[in-house]
Formats: sequence, structure tokens, C-alpha cells
Amino acid sequence: MASEDPFLEVQSDVQSLLTQTRTLYSSYLRIRTLSSSNRKGPSTELLQSRSELTSNLETLTSDLQDLLDSIRAVDSDPYAFGLDTPELSRRRTFVRDVTNEVDSMRAQLQDTGSNANAGLPDPDSFHAAGGEDDYDEDSYEANEYANQQTMMREQDEQLDDVYRTVGTLRHQAEDMGRELEEQGVMLDEVDTLADRVGGKLAVGTKKIGEVIRRNEDTYSSWCIAVLIVVLMILLLLVIMI
Repeated sequence: MASEDPFLEVQSDVQSLLTQTRTLYSSYLRIRTLSSSNRKGPSTELLQSRSELTSNLETLTSDLQDLLDSIRAVDSDPYAFGLDTPELSRRRTFVRDVTNEVDSMRAQLQDTGSNANAGLPDPDSFHAAGGEDDYDEDSYEANEYANQQTMMREQDEQLDDVYRTVGTLRHQAEDMGRELEEQGVMLDEVDTLADRVGGKLAVGTKKIGEVIRRNEDTYSSWCIAVLIVVLMILLLLVIMI
């Protein structure tokens, strides 16, 4: 994400340019001290050093403005841009520190502190276009607190929905439990009735078997008697012939 973040890219450029500007600033102070005794006016070397330092300060001012614009673009909702509160605070601190250092250099360059903030916005005044109130740490914390309260309310609503869902499931489970108990009682009654019917069927089957056996014995006796009679008639016929 670092390679795609405009703030980090400009921050890297600012740090590099600030290092160069500090060297120019030290050189400028040294040359100015050496030239202070020259009554003929500033030397060419001093003017050139001053010009280079002024150019760097103007570039830093422009870059700092870009950093401030970048912070304004995300300060209302940093989480939407993948940032958290400590990172946003670090960025504001970086801009504030560099701004103060640039202002100090400009004050020395102009030999006065009255125009120290000329051309540079106040790093603590993060206001939107159109004349809105200045943005400060308290307003950011208030906005952050409001966001947290909104998230907490949403979580409470979600928990209430979960609680209601759990309650509904509990009632359904109780209803299912009662239905299972009733079905268990019905199954017990069916088992009892099946046992009774099975016993009656067994008794009936036994009686039917006995009747069949009796009928089989009677038929056998009649068949034997008939066969004996027929045999006797045949014998008589044979004798008579």
C-alpha cells in the first residue's frame, strides 16, 4: 500500500528535500555571519545561498500544502482509506514538525519572525473548503467517538437480532420436544395395541390349526371306511362269480 499512497510518496520527497535544505540553511547562516562585517552590502555568495534556500523553502511549502490536502481528504473517515487513528496522528505530527522547521528557517532568512507563517498553512487547522469550521484534535476525537458509538449501536442491533433468533429457535425446540413426547406416547399405545392384536392372532391361528387337524382325521376315517366297503363288495362279487 505504501507505493500507492500519495502522502507517503510526497513525504519521502519532503524528507529528502528537507535534508538538503538543512545543509543550505547551515551554509547560509555561516556565510551570513562571515558577511556581517561587510559594510558594502551582502556578498554574491550570500545572495546565491539565500536564493537557493528560498527556492527550497518555497518547494517545501508547496509539498506541505499537498500533504495537508491529503490529510483533509481522509480525516473525516480514515478507515475508509485503510488508515487508523495512530497513523493519521503521525501524519499530522510530521506535517506540523516540518512546518515549524520551515517557518523557523524562513524567519531567519527574513531576519524577522513576523512573517514566519507566510505562505504555509497552520498544520493544526484542518478545515474544509467553503468556510467550514477549523478541524482540530478535539473535533477529530469527537468524530471518532461518534463513529464508535454508531458501530456500537449497530452491534447492539445485531446482537438483539441474534437474541431474537435464538429465542425463536428455543421456542421451536420446545415445540418439537413436546411433539416428540406426544409421538412417543402414541408409539407406546400402538406397541401395546399391536401386542394385543398379535396375541389374539396367535390364539386364533392355534384354534384354526386344531380345527384343520380334526377335519383331516375325520376325512381320513371316512375314506378308510369307504375303501373297506368297496373292498368287501369286490370280494363278494368275486366269490359269487
